[in-house]
Amino acid sequence: MSNKTIADLRNTVMAKGFASGKPAYVASAKGAVITDVEGTEYIDFGGGIAVMNVGYSNPKVVAAIKKQAEKFTHTCFMVMPYESAVTLGEKLCRIVPVPAPKRVFLTNSGAEAVENAVKVARYYTRRQAIVVLDHAFHGRTLLTMTMTAKVKPYKWGFGPFAPEVYRIPNAYCYRCALGLKYPKCGIACAEYIKDEFFGRVTPDSIAAIVAEPVQGEGGFITPPPEYFPRVAQICKENGILFVADEIQSGMARTGRQMFAIEHWGVEPDLVTVAKSLGAGLPISALVGRAEIMDSVHGGGIGGTYGGNPLACAAANAVLDVYEEQNMLARSEKLGRKVRKAFDALKRKYEVIGDVRGLGPMLALELVKDRKTRKPAPEETAAVVKYAWERGLVLLSCGSYSNVIRTMMPLVITDSQLKKGLAILDEAFASLGK
Repeated sequence: MSNKTIADLRNTVMAKGFASGKPAYVASAKGAVITDVEGTEYIDFGGGIAVMNVGYSNPKVVAAIKKQAEKFTHTCFMVMPYESAVTLGEKLCRIVPVPAPKRVFLTNSGAEAVENAVKVARYYTRRQAIVVLDHAFHGRTLLTMTMTAKVKPYKWGFGPFAPEVYRIPNAYCYRCALGLKYPKCGIACAEYIKDEFFGRVTPDSIAAIVAEPVQGEGGFITPPPEYFPRVAQICKENGILFVADEIQSGMARTGRQMFAIEHWGVEPDLVTVAKSLGAGLPISALVGRAEIMDSVHGGGIGGTYGGNPLACAAANAVLDVYEEQNMLARSEKLGRKVRKAFDALKRKYEVIGDVRGLGPMLALELVKDRKTRKPAPEETAAVVKYAWERGLVLLSCGSYSNVIRTMMPLVITDSQLKKGLAILDEAFASLGK
């Protein structure tokens, strides 16, 4: 079938709200390249929204899924458990930067992991309030949609929202909510929590602060090094749990560390993991301090498909690939290459106002002009469209829809990366024509 034939059928059966960003339909994918049903190839800088760090159709992952499928595909871990889930739990306890002893709960999606982080935090602390950051994205369920900042398309028309969720400024230095400049600001956005926010929401009512170490959908916002250590300290001083949402920023997405929060030496109380953990299979995890996780009564957390055996097989294989192929070193090297290219693009094109991120989790923020920093969503959309038409998959993000982000598989080849960056350069050049 052609792309148009499938699209015509789709329009008769699929919900309009279940939209897709690109008009082509995938036939196969390998490494960092996607091929559509008409044979057109695309270099992928989106990675299925940060899911394919080990690459599409990774041989070790595919083999693990096939082997497991021949044995059994489901029993429900809560009914009759199996070794692969326990093995995955052991591996996650080993790599996730939570103080030992640790415990793991396996779930299906990033939003489900965040929901359970909130449930566990409230249960353990006997407090109700949850604090999140401006520009945050935590999911699309009722609770996680409430925690998410951007209204359109994620929240518009879906209220009323869940109660006891509060928002504070984050360290978005390019657009400081407090009108200050780093480093002279003294990390005022962190101090705001105790100096201002606690006057409106008392700390003894707050169960947790939930934060993405590098914000994903919000625009790959990356804080200065002092920010999260100070936030974690304020949490500790007030009996508030600190939850790192590593769903998009984890799994070596940010270079030399497996999880972004490790760049600042912070050990969260709870960490959510998903996306590239399963290399495309739906699996997520909540990892936390044993004292917190084990406070919940038996059966208090769970789900029919949590820790599905096929997904566990994929995740175990993914973690083996990370170790065997030294994916952290690969990520750091890739990040240096992309950062060098992005810095060069900024020098070349005035429309690029800011380059930020860690490792290969990098972003270009586009502006009408650098003095006013007025967002440039139309130009962003034009760059994405131009790239797509020439075989490069780009994804935009940001509260103002003016940020281009990179989430390419870490296994992308030098020639694929070079070609993709050349198309991106052409796309920016086209804005002036």
